[in-house]
Amino acid sequence: MLKTLQNAFKIKEIRDKLLFTFFMLVVIRIGSQLPIPGVNTRFFEELFSRQANDAFGFFNTITGGSFTNMSVFALSITPYITSSIIMQLLTIAIPKLEEMHRDGADGRKKIAEYTRYLTVALALLQSIAMAVGFGGRGLLIDFTPLNVIVVVVTMTAGSAMLMWIGERITEHGVGNGISIVLLFNIISTIPSDMITLYERFIRGRIVAAGVVSAIVIVAIIVAVVVFVVILQGGIRRIPVQYSKKVQGRRMVGGQSSSIPLKVNTAGVIPVIFASSIMSFPVVIASFFQVDYTSFGGQILTMLNSGSWFRPDAPVYSIGMVLYVVLIVVFAYFYTSITFNPLEIANNMKKSGGFIPGIRPGKPTSDYLNGILNYIVFIGACGLIIVCIIPIIVSGLFSVGSLSFGGTSLIIIVGVVLETIKAVESQMLVRNYKGFLSD
Repeated sequence: MLKTLQNAFKIKEIRDKLLFTFFMLVVIRIGSQLPIPGVNTRFFEELFSRQANDAFGFFNTITGGSFTNMSVFALSITPYITSSIIMQLLTIAIPKLEEMHRDGADGRKKIAEYTRYLTVALALLQSIAMAVGFGGRGLLIDFTPLNVIVVVVTMTAGSAMLMWIGERITEHGVGNGISIVLLFNIISTIPSDMITLYERFIRGRIVAAGVVSAIVIVAIIVAVVVFVVILQGGIRRIPVQYSKKVQGRRMVGGQSSSIPLKVNTAGVIPVIFASSIMSFPVVIASFFQVDYTSFGGQILTMLNSGSWFRPDAPVYSIGMVLYVVLIVVFAYFYTSITFNPLEIANNMKKSGGFIPGIRPGKPTSDYLNGILNYIVFIGACGLIIVCIIPIIVSGLFSVGSLSFGGTSLIIIVGVVLETIKAVESQMLVRNYKGFLSD
């Protein structure tokens, strides 16, 4: 990785792109420190500390801490991520959007335009909900219509600006801009998590105990990172053989290829879906005064991952079972709408391809479907392991939510690997250009 960056800085074109990306990220951090006029910047921090509510933990992480600080980028790019997922699902469900997607660059450009409109609409709805729902409870210093409008406009404009910055990074920088922004937000919260771990496990202990605790913490983090790298890079290759055929006076075909099936076929989407469904009732309850000692309040506590694996209340860990089931269900669901074995089998048949030992057509589709079901289950189990480990540590030792745990760690590893590949591909293209120009 370091060698790739070192070589990239030797090339002026790529160096300019890296510097552009860096300056855009600096702009983001500056915006993350600018508070919205008329708000109590410590409202959410104090609210969640009183309620021990972890529903907003991941949301605050992917905003780089801007949410609890109520800065102009408080919503970050979460509306864009949500709208992108919605548009991806609608592309599968609505034939007109599916046709538009198949039209090539023009169709995808139109879908991207719809995604931007949906992003602004979602940002507007979220900002209105927060300004109205929490405004009278202390979020706004003065709960007046003018202050509500200021908060709504500022948060919506901040989210739209981050979307614009992400697209500019994609166009003039390196990698996927939205992913880079998301990665940078998550990484920016890691120092505070390190301080939390230090104060919880190392501070105040004798030197030997502190060193052992530090070694154990580093070992666990490294082990989980390595596991995520293996999970993200795991691929099952299905061999494909193409039959020879005559075209004109030549014999073509006969080459071998393969279909790469990722072990983690759905990526981080199942975890996001599962976490959203689990946290939705808790988020809605945050708008009201809820008695958490009542039956309904205990159900909400059970759905909150911050209550799992607590030694003083083990019954709340039942909610983890629902979380695990949802991850598996959404892993199969998302894979089923993004990968169509029947379509792959038909395309192979049309091009003269076949899997050795498997007849073309429906037998090939059934074979791919069987392998896919097996792979999806393995990938879902991997996601569950990565997500549950930080929750166990948080519950047993009362650490609190960590930015480099679970979903965030999958995003970090995935975006870093994707960005490195993007830099290497640009270096490779540049070398080809140099060779051709000579």
